[in-house]
Amino acid sequence: MAFWNSLWPGRETQFESGNAATNSIVLTRRHSTVSLTKQGALSGNLRVNLSWRMRTSDIGGRSRQSGRLLRPFKLFQPEAVQAHTQGMVNVDLDLGCMYELADGTRGVVQPLGNLLGDLNGPPYIRLSGDDRFGAPSGETLYVNLDQREHIKRLLFFVYIYDQTPAFDRTHAKVTLYPGNGPRIEIELDERAPQARSCAVLTVENVKGELIVRREVKFVYGFQSELDRMYGFGMQWGRGYKSRA
Repeated sequence: MAFWNSLWPGRETQFESGNAATNSIVLTRRHSTVSLTKQGALSGNLRVNLSWRMRTSDIGGRSRQSGRLLRPFKLFQPEAVQAHTQGMVNVDLDLGCMYELADGTRGVVQPLGNLLGDLNGPPYIRLSGDDRFGAPSGETLYVNLDQREHIKRLLFFVYIYDQTPAFDRTHAKVTLYPGNGPRIEIELDERAPQARSCAVLTVENVKGELIVRREVKFVYGFQSELDRMYGFGMQWGRGYKSRA
């Protein structure tokens, strides 16, 4: 029964709170929070990675799933891997983080404006680099959890730099890699064709306990609109990237 259920969409078992095979915790709408404190992940650097790829339907036309239902054993034949080129699609997803420190300092770490942060000093957040082409390594932000008492709250977000709404054409995922315990995954799997930004997750210091909460809220504007939603109260202007 389990085998045949796997041949039909929507019938497979959902492991929403975790995945033993990959040692990960998957945050969903129903299971939206996890405590880093209870996971024992309160030291070292928390690595937050954004990775993305083009959706299959955009690379090779419409999904071939319906055809595979007519020939179920085609499920065991792997599809040819097709790479996308910049000529095919021009999407530049960026990862950023708004922060509020315990002393009230507020700011942002992001590629725009070369605001890369500092890992050993305030805000204790550092952006490793800017991936403009959807490379497998993606973009990564580091948070120094050894300085967690200085951090009040963090908002990790993803936005499209070139102003072309394309979240519906990409399959993006943000993964947290604590210094200890399983990684935490959040899929940006909701279709929002006209959205340009997405609030992905928050990390909040609640009486010394660090709580990760899935947000996945798409907006049609940029950082200033996310700021209004979460009440950081910062002033925003037009930003540009340096040439690669």
